[in-house]
Order: sequence, then C-alpha cells, then structure tokens
Amino acid sequence: MKLLITGASGLYGSKLAELSQKNGHKVYAGYSKNKVYYGNPVQFDIAEKSQVDAVFKQVSPEVVVHAATLTDVDKCETSKELAWKINVEGTRNVAEAAKASKAFLIYISTDYVFNGEKGHYKETDKPNPVNYYGHTKLKAEELVQAIAKKYCIARTCVIYGASPASGKTNFALWLIGKLKNKEQTKIVTDQWISPTLNTSLAEMTLETIERKLTGIYHLAGATRLSRLELATQIAQTFNLETKTIQPVASSQMTWTAKRPKDSSLDTSKAQQTLKTKPIQIKEALQRLKAEMEKPS
Repeated sequence: MKLLITGASGLYGSKLAELSQKNGHKVYAGYSKNKVYYGNPVQFDIAEKSQVDAVFKQVSPEVVVHAATLTDVDKCETSKELAWKINVEGTRNVAEAAKASKAFLIYISTDYVFNGEKGHYKETDKPNPVNYYGHTKLKAEELVQAIAKKYCIARTCVIYGASPASGKTNFALWLIGKLKNKEQTKIVTDQWISPTLNTSLAEMTLETIERKLTGIYHLAGATRLSRLELATQIAQTFNLETKTIQPVASSQMTWTAKRPKDSSLDTSKAQQTLKTKPIQIKEALQRLKAEMEKPS
C-alpha cells in the first residue's frame, strides 16, 4: 500500500513510518524542516496548498496519515495566526488533496479538544476546548469530516517514546534525564491524562490503515493517571529516586495557555474493535525501557 505520512519526523510519525515500512508498505515520509529516517523523504509545507497538491500528484497515495501539527500549546496561544495556518489551513489542504486523489485519510487529533471537566472522554462526548491549540484541532476535525470522503479521526494523549524526535524531547525522556541528574522537578498533581507510547499508537494506526476503519477513535494509553502518578511510575520502572520530584498544583505553573484538568480518554471502542489493543501504563513503560536499552 502507498502511504503518505505528514509530520514523519515527529515522535509518532517517525515510528509509524518505521513500522509501516517493516510491514511492506511503500512509505512517503513528509517533513518540513527536521530530517526523516524512514521511508522516502518528501519535503513540503502543509500550509502551502500548491506544495501539498504537487506532492499528492507526485505520490498518488492510497492512504494519508496527517500528523503534522503545531503542538506547542503556549505558542498556539501567543501565535494564533501561525497555529491557524498550520493546524487548520494545513489540514484543509491535506483533506482536499486526499479527497481529490481518493485516498483514505487518518487525522491525528488530541485530547485537548475537551475541556477537562469530566475526564474519561468517549468518542461521542461533545468537544469544548479551553485553549487555542484545542480550538484549532477541533476546527481541523470538523474540516476532515466535511471534506474527506473516507476518513478516520484518531485522538490521542501525551505521546512519549524511546528517542527524541523533531529536535525535541518528550515527557518520559525529559523526566528520566532530570531524575538521573538529581534535578528538582515540578510535576503537577491535578492533571489527569491517558499517556500514550508512540510504538503502541503506531501499531494501532497501522491496523486502522490496513482495515480502513472509519469514524472517530480514541487511540491512547489504556490507563488514566495524574501527571504525578505517571512520573512516579516512570521513576519506579527505571529504578530512579523520586526525592527530587516536587509535587505542585497546576495553579502554581506559569503557563500561557489554560490546560484541561482531566482530558483522559476512554479507549473502550478501540479495545473492542482493534486486535492491537491500547495498553496499560505498566506494560507501556516496560516496552519503553526495552526500546531504550536496545542497541541502535
């Protein structure tokens, strides 16, 4: 199968490109600035319609996984035009090109489309974002539903993995580094999430691609826990001291954008539908440790 991945230099996109290639798919790895390591590299800017159309004409993909996004929540709040251009107009360009080329489109969305007042969100719950990042992702979801003929919207939450990607670290690697260096680290106690190992998300996406599953799915980790509980579990898995972890309330953090309190996702639909199930945090962290210890 011919597969085009946008954001293929990112933590999730690079893992999906790697696994898709291993599964015998012809992978085109779309990127903007950061280098890609798997598949056939295709450099383009999703916010430029002419570039998107040219790539689709060149590749003629059967499946498109649109993962490219501006994920910096605070930057989205302070640079709203840029966030809209990338997250909304970029998605419009990709969705229109996918429709024109009759490709199946998978859009990677986020738990931040919800306001966090309830938690354990199902696919049928009404989105109501509390920050501009969540707003742009919800608008993009709406565009995908309006434009694409065949689509799947996959919402996920706090992706982490064994190696840095797109020139930045992720929560698990950042915390492990801090704990190894015995640095004081503030971790919030009142934010609940469904953290997602990038390998698990890529495996679930691959099954979604191969079975052409449509609609909305919550593809995330199967465990709801607080940021502090996640930090504690990471420390235990990697045999690291937790003395330098400083528990704080989210009200003590100096974020620009508001964060939802409990944006955890209910993964029961994915549990019932997929053969590749969302996994519990203990298994996910053991897999992370094994991946990090594996020689490159």
